[in-house]
This record gives sequence, structure tokens and C-alpha cells, in this order.
Amino acid sequence: MSLEPLLAAPLAIRIHAFAAMAAFVLGAVQIAAPKGTIPHRAFGWAWVALMVVVAGSSFLIHSIRTWGDWSPIHILSIVTLLALPGAVLHARRHRVAAHQRAMLILFVAALGIAGAFTLAPGRIMHEVVFGTAAVPGA
Repeated sequence: MSLEPLLAAPLAIRIHAFAAMAAFVLGAVQIAAPKGTIPHRAFGWAWVALMVVVAGSSFLIHSIRTWGDWSPIHILSIVTLLALPGAVLHARRHRVAAHQRAMLILFVAALGIAGAFTLAPGRIMHEVVFGTAAVPGA
């Protein structure tokens, strides 16, 4: 495991990846930690800010081009940016179950599932986690 490939990547990818990793860790802590506390609220706002950075920075990354410069991940970014305010609003209106469900879906879909795809061969995070595959015969 080496951060070299990520550190050598363009700035938008570094911002995106480090914000996503921070959001994943913070999100996992939020899921496990007591709810309704001042730290939960403060870390929750930090998580929302990180998710805005993750989703927003994705629009500067065009390594997968399904439709012109865009890919399905950009649809997920739009959905994330649209869903975050609603999830926060649920909490502010004390609709705890709706807030919890929305945040958990965002965590799993935008960080878990999307993050798993970054581990596909040929992607930077695959190289970070698994290293560069040796080329047979080289």
C-alpha cells in the first residue's frame, strides 16, 4: 500500500479522494457514536461539508467518460448534493428516523458503493491499495 499514486494525481483527484476518505471515517464514527449530542451535531455538519466537497470535486474529474465528459458517478454526485439538504432538514425538524435513513443511504451509496468502484483495476485507488500489478513477461 502506497499513497504515491494518489499524491501524484491531479489536484482535483487528491481533494476528492482525501475528502472522501475523511468523510468515510467520520461517517463511520457518526453511525457508531451516540446521537443527538453536541459532538454528533458538530461532526454531522463537518460530514455534510466533506460530502459537498466530495460531490462537488467529482465534477472536475473526467477519467471515465460515458456521455461526453460525464459518467454515472456524476449522477450520484447530483443526487448527493440534492439529498444532503433534505437529510439535514429532517434532523432540524426532529424527524429522526427519516434523517437517519437518509444519512445512512448517502453513506452507503455515495461513499461505500462508489468507493468500492474506485478499487477496480486501472483506477488510482486500486494502485494505492493493491500496488501496481506486474506486467507478465516484462
